[in-house]
Amino acid sequence: MKHTGENVVRIEAEALRALADRIGGPMADSFQRAVDLLFGCAGRVVVTGMGKSGLIARKIAATLSSTGTPALYLHPVEALHGDLGMVVRGDVVLALSASGETEEILALLATIKRLRVPLIAMTGDEICGNPHKSESKSKSKSKPKSKAADRSVRSTFSTLAAAADVALDCSIAQEACALGLAPTASTTTMLALGDALAVTLSERRGFKEEDFANLHPGGKLGKRLARVESLMHTGDALPRVAPQTKMPDVIYEMSRKKLGVTAVVEGDRLVGIVSDGDLRRLLEQRGKDVMDLTAGEAMTRSPKTISAEEFAATALALMEEKKITSLMVVDRSGKLKGIVHLHDLWSTELV
Repeated sequence: MKHTGENVVRIEAEALRALADRIGGPMADSFQRAVDLLFGCAGRVVVTGMGKSGLIARKIAATLSSTGTPALYLHPVEALHGDLGMVVRGDVVLALSASGETEEILALLATIKRLRVPLIAMTGDEICGNPHKSESKSKSKSKPKSKAADRSVRSTFSTLAAAADVALDCSIAQEACALGLAPTASTTTMLALGDALAVTLSERRGFKEEDFANLHPGGKLGKRLARVESLMHTGDALPRVAPQTKMPDVIYEMSRKKLGVTAVVEGDRLVGIVSDGDLRRLLEQRGKDVMDLTAGEAMTRSPKTISAEEFAATALALMEEKKITSLMVVDRSGKLKGIVHLHDLWSTELV
C-alpha cells in the first residue's frame, strides 16, 4: 500500500516516455500531419470526447485557445441534439476516445464526413502512424499488397482511428489503476499529446508572451505584461502647465491631480517636469522666493520618459533604476501622451 502512489506516478511516467519515443519516431509523420491540419484550420478546432476523455478534451480545447489556436469543446451527446451545428466547413475536429469505439463519438462521423471536415483522432490503438499506412497490431512488418489486404489491416484498428484523416497513438502498456479499469495513464497520455500539439502550434505561429498576456488579461502574467498605455493617466487627469506658469498655480495643479508631479509643456511637447522633490530643494535654496519663479525656471529639463507601448515591467525597472515615482509618457516626436505613477503599477502585482 505504501508504494501505491509511487507506482502510479511511475506507470504514468513510463506511458509518457513511450509517447515521447513515438512522437520522435514512428508517429513523427502523423504528428506533423496533425499539426499541419490544425495550423491550416481556417475556422476553429472542435475538440470532443466522452467521459474522462471528454474532461481531457475540454482542457486541450482551453490550452489551444489560450495559445493562439481558436478552439471549443463539443459534448458528443449535446452534439447529437443540436450542438453539431457548431461544426462547419473550415473547422478541424479532434476526437478523443481510448477505445476508439465510443458510440456517441461514432454517431458524429457521418456529419463530419458530409461536411468534409478533417478529423484527427486520439485513440488507444497501437498505430504509431496513420492506420491506412501502418502495420497491424500484430506488428508485422510486411506491407499489404492488395486492396483486400489493405482493408484487412485497416480493420484491425478501431472505427474512429480507421475513419480519421490522422490517427494519433495514445496506447499504453497498462493503466495505473490496480484494477486496470480507471482511466489514468491513458488520460495522462492524451493530455500530454494535446499539450504537445498546442505548444508546437504556438511556436509555429510565432506566439509570444505579449500574445499570451492579451488572452489572459485577468491572469498574473497578463497583469505583469500590461502595457503602459493601459495604466497611464491621460486627459484631464494628466497634470500639465506651461513654462510661464507661476509657482502658486504649479503647486495648485500638482495638488489637484494628486500625483506629486506636473508636466511642463509647450503646446503638446514635453519640455520638463516639476516634482515635489524639486519644490523641496528649491525651498531649501531660495526660501519663500521660490513662489516668484515660473515653471520653466523651476523645472527639471530632459525628464525620464517612456512610450505607451512599453510593458509595465519596463516602466517599473526604469523607476527603480532612477529612484523616481513617475514617468512621463511621450510619443516619438516628444508629444506628451500621459503619465504613469508607481501607484498605478500596484494592480499589476509587480510591486
